[in-house]
This record gives sequence, C-alpha cells and structure tokens, in this order.
Amino acid sequence: MTAPPEDRMTELRQLFFESAGELVQKLNDEAMRLEKSPGDAETARSLRRTVHTLKGDSAACGFRELSELAHEFEDVLALENTAAAAAVPEIALRAADVFAALLEAYQKKTKLPSIQCLRADIARLAHPAPGGSGKAKKTKRKAAATTNRWSEYEQVAITRAVAEGKRVHHVAVQIDPQCAMPIAGRQMIQFALAGLGEVLALYPVEGSHEPITRVEAALASEKPAEQIRAKCSIPTIALTVRVTPVRAQTRSTIALPPDSAADSERNDDAASPESRSADIASSVPSSITSNDGASTGEAATVPAVPSGPDNLLRVDAERIDSVLNLVGELILAKSMLQQALLEFGQRFPKDSLRGKFADAMAFQGRVLNDLQHSVMKIRMVPVDQLFRRFPRIVRDVSRQCGKEVQLLVRGGQTDLDKGILDAIAEPLTHLVRNAIGHGLETAEERVRAGKRPQGTLRLGAYHQGNQVVIEISDDGAGIDSEKVRQRALSQGVLNAEQAARLTEAETLDLILRPGFSTAEEITELSGRGVGLDVVQSVLGRLKGTIQIETAPGRGTTFRLRLPLTLAIIRALMFRVEQRLYALPLNAVAEIARTVEEEIHQVEHYEVLQLRNDVLPLLRLGSKALSGSEAARRKVFVLVINSGERKFGVVVDGLEGEDELVIKALDDQSITTDLVSGASILGDGRVVLILNMIALMDRFTRGRTDANGPQMDGLLSGAVPAALNIESSNRRARGAAGGLP
Repeated sequence: MTAPPEDRMTELRQLFFESAGELVQKLNDEAMRLEKSPGDAETARSLRRTVHTLKGDSAACGFRELSELAHEFEDVLALENTAAAAAVPEIALRAADVFAALLEAYQKKTKLPSIQCLRADIARLAHPAPGGSGKAKKTKRKAAATTNRWSEYEQVAITRAVAEGKRVHHVAVQIDPQCAMPIAGRQMIQFALAGLGEVLALYPVEGSHEPITRVEAALASEKPAEQIRAKCSIPTIALTVRVTPVRAQTRSTIALPPDSAADSERNDDAASPESRSADIASSVPSSITSNDGASTGEAATVPAVPSGPDNLLRVDAERIDSVLNLVGELILAKSMLQQALLEFGQRFPKDSLRGKFADAMAFQGRVLNDLQHSVMKIRMVPVDQLFRRFPRIVRDVSRQCGKEVQLLVRGGQTDLDKGILDAIAEPLTHLVRNAIGHGLETAEERVRAGKRPQGTLRLGAYHQGNQVVIEISDDGAGIDSEKVRQRALSQGVLNAEQAARLTEAETLDLILRPGFSTAEEITELSGRGVGLDVVQSVLGRLKGTIQIETAPGRGTTFRLRLPLTLAIIRALMFRVEQRLYALPLNAVAEIARTVEEEIHQVEHYEVLQLRNDVLPLLRLGSKALSGSEAARRKVFVLVINSGERKFGVVVDGLEGEDELVIKALDDQSITTDLVSGASILGDGRVVLILNMIALMDRFTRGRTDANGPQMDGLLSGAVPAALNIESSNRRARGAAGGLP
C-alpha cells in the first residue's frame, strides 16, 4: 500500500491526540455509569463504540499496541457473557488508565508502558470458563484470523474507494511451496499489482516474520480480472491466483461473491480478509481519517473530523495567545493615542479637529473593547472539562480509604481561561483528595455522629464580578482550629505568644504552609506535609486567593477565587515614594483618605479607626518623619477585602484607573515578591502590578511576628531607579525592554 506523505501523517496524529484524550475521558465516564447501572444496555453499547473508535483511530495512525489492545477489549465487550459482565466496568477503568499512558508515551516518544497484565485479564474475561466445543473454538480462531488481517487504515481506504465508485478487486495469490525466496516473490507480486492500479491493502506487511504462504491484496483498478490474474501468475512463485470483486451492496456493507466466502472457509488456517470486507463499512469508525474524494451515489464517506457540529474548529492555544498579545499591544497604542489627544486638546483647545479626533478615538475604543472581549471568550472553556475527571478520582480515593462518598457537581458550564483551568488541575486534585482523606469520616463514625453513612463532596463553580469562584466542600468533621494551633506549636511554626494572637481565619491558613500536616500517621494520602502548600503556590502565580470556612461536625469549604484571564486587567494606579504601582480594581473594596496623625500604633502594627471598625494597615512606603508637618501629611488607604479578613494599604497618592496589559518581569529587574508584573502606559511610564497573595501573606506574617511586623517601607529599595516614574520616557521604555 502506498504510504501517506509524512506531513499528512503528522497532521493526522495531531488530530488523533486531540480526539483520543476526549475518548479516554468518555471511556472513564461510561465505565463509571456502567458500574452504577450494570444492566444498562445503552451504556454498554456506548462504551463499545468508544473503544471501537479509539481502535480505528489508533490503527489509522500506526499505533499498533494501542489498536490491538483496544481490539481485544472490544471483542470482550461484544460477547454476551452475563457472568463476565460484572467485571467489565473495572477492566474498562483500568483500560482507560493504560490507554492514557500509551497516548502519553506516543506523544512524548518515550518507552511504552507494559500492557501484558491488562491483556491477560481481558483474555480471562473473554474465556471465564475452561472447555468449549471444537466448533466454537474453530469459529473463534477463524474470527481472530479474519479480523486481524488488514489494518483499520486499509479498511478505510477500501471503503472510500468503493464509495467513490472505483472497481476494487480482492487478489489472493497462493505462493508455490517450492519457491526458494518467498519474500522476493511477495515483492514481485506487489510490483505487478502496482502496475495495474492502486494497491489499497496488502498482506503480509513488509518486514513480517511469519512464513509467507499466501499474498492477498485489495486493488483499485479498471483492468479486467483476467488481465490482473495473468499479471500475477509469475512462474515459480504463484501457484494459484484468485481475483474477486469487492462491490457496494448497501449503505453499510461491502459484499463479496459467495465463492470468496467458500474459499475462506476451506482455508481456515490462512483465512483471507474477505470475510472482514463483508462488513467493512460498519467496522470503520475513524473520526480522524481525511476525506479527499467526492462521494457518489448513496454510499457514505468517512468523516474528516471528530464527530460533532461542522461549525467547530480546533485551534492551537498558542495562536489564540498570539492574537491576544496583539490585542494587548493595540490597547497600549490606544492609551498612547489618548495621551496624544489630551496634549493636543490642551495645546489647541479651540481647534475643530479636536472633536473629530475624539469621535474617532471613541469609535476605535468601542471596537477594540469588543475585539478584546471576543478574543478572551475564545480562550474561555467550560470548567466541566476539568470537573469531568473528578468522579473517577473520588471513586478510586474513597475505595482506597474505605469510605462511602457521593460527589455532587454544579456550575460545570462556568467559563474560565484555558491556561488558568490547566494550572488549577493539580491544586483541585489535592483539595479533593484531602477532603476525602482528612475531612470525611468513615461510615461507622458518621453513623455514631448521627449522619448518613455516605459522605457528600460538593464541587461547584460560578462567576462573581470578573472572577471565577470554585468551591470544594464536604459534610465531614470539619477542621479543629485548636488542633491546628497545637500542631503548629509542636512543629515550631509558632511560639505561644504568636499563637495566642491568631484569629480563626489566620489559624486555618496555617494548613496552607509548606510542611504542615495534622495527620497522625503517614499514608499514601496524607501525613507528609505536601499538598495544600501547592495550592497556595499555584494560586499565587495565578493572582488568585483561597478562603477556608469550617464548622466542627458540619464540614469544610475551600473557596478559590481566580481571575477570568491573566492577560488584561482593570487596575487602580497609585504612587508610593514617587513610583507608580497598580492593584486589580476588584481587590479594592473602598478608598479612604486620612492624615498621618490619625494612624495609631497597636501591638506593633498600625491601625486606622474607619467608622466603627479598627482597620489594620500595611505600609508600602517608608513612614513619615515625626513632627507637626509630617503628622498632617495626607495619605490614602486602599481597603482590601479577602474573605473574612480586611486590611488597608497605605499609599501616597492616586493616579486613577486604567486597563493594563500585564507583562512578566525577570528576577534581575525586581527583587521583591510583592511585584508580579508590569505594564506600560500611553505616555511611556512603567507601572508595576502588585501581587495580592504576597501582600496578604506579608500582612498575616506581620500580625504573628512577636518582634513587630516589620512592614514599614515594603517596597523601598526593591525597585531599581530605572523604573522611577520621574525618569524620562526613554529610560522608562528602556527599562521595559525586557518585557516580553
């Protein structure tokens, strides 16, 4: 058979990897449903169709190990064996894991995992009892021989050729037993066939180690059968040559002459693929095979893309990122034009062009705003893409822990940036595993506490402003804050004085620290102090926050707040010591204006009386010198809300709000973790974007520091002078030259 071009095969495999992951996830879902409803015939059929599609797609791409394993499992699913039906869901889940491992190995071009154990279990499932009639064994051997002859890719080629109205012949050449070089004979037969038309399928394949006693081919040719037979009747090589037509009979079958079936029956040990051709159309499910030819008549063609609506496109995420970056540059250009228009209006206030420029800028701003939102929506995907994997995780972990757990999922259609969704997969997995291992009790403990034996784990998502909130909650025993405080004392995380000053929320936040664990013993799930600190770390990179709520005996809720996107934010800009900074606007609850003499010192940290509340403060710049003039110096306080915690950030002045395109900074530019990125304004100034997670962490540590919070001038000296807002535009743009 003529091999497809390399670039075409590469594209085919890329499509395969995209669709195969979805097929494996679908296999997991169907196996879970079948486990809950063992007698559901529709679920069993859907499971079989999924494995069948995966088999065909992998065979078309040349992934033999995956195709053969899926084929063996498909044969088991096709058996009507009620005794083995109960074991199918477990085998299907194991098969999904092995399929996923094989796909990863194919994609990364690493060593393939062992599949022998699963293959042996599948074989035992196919033959649960010893014995069986000789006729049944013969039928089974014949079925195996006739279904392993031609690859799925060859079947697709035959199906398409027949559907396009081409004359397709099945050519069977019996090799002369006296032939001294059967391998060379096979090659000569292949050359003879290639001169007659297009070879769609050929057996045995080149490089096969089995003895060559028979050569079979599917040939698309307009030549008469007699000419094909004469061309293949090579002296000393071909003993007999049979040429039979392959013809379209109905929309779903491809029929062969009766004598072909009879010939196949007589040659049971060397069965040809003719019997397989008899139902070839129904055995070609490939969702990735290309459709190059036009269909004629009633015959169906093979779909060119994965099943689904025709108006769906698969686009590489890097291409969308590139477009989003260009939109970000357009936003910078819009800011520069607005700045130029402002200066023009100040210089020529009565010029008639001023109004025209303003109208053009307003129109451009509306179009650019729509463009930005459209591109951002392209990157948005439903959270359900991540939530779908958790039923399997909950099932496996609950069985490992010996607990009964029910998973309830809501808000799966909530949209979130694809990059953020991928990044939170590991943190969510840690939280779910911890909820089962730590939070939920065993059935006996729940019954003693007056609860249902089965625990409930809830996973939900919803939009709140320009953030996405993801909640993981359980109805378990809750977190004992006193136990957390005592464990922190025993591990040396806190001393007694620090522990006494901790609030409830601050105590719960201790479980997010690296190395902290409340587990009494080390197991596969807990006790090593690794896990929840990963959640805190990832959320810090994503500019998200985490809030913990718990009630003893009633359960615990972890609430993750994430930005819709990391590329463009609406920010509030302010000055600290003549430098320009910004915070996400949604993080600021309110802005208060006060003077230095209204700020008081209480237990080593500064506070402000704000209406009826005492607001603890975090000072980013250096404290003003003492004196009457310094006491009357005006400052602004940005009130930050994070769950139950509230604190104020002291800044020198406000610069307004703007839409900022976030750019990353290297470690040589910034020496503090309080700055997470930067942006460039229309006038060339560089604004530094503060890290909310680091600010809250510094605030919490300051409250628990027995020697004082040490929060005076957090940003002093951490930012190079090149980023000072008083620098010239040229120097500011130069400092941003390292921005990607």
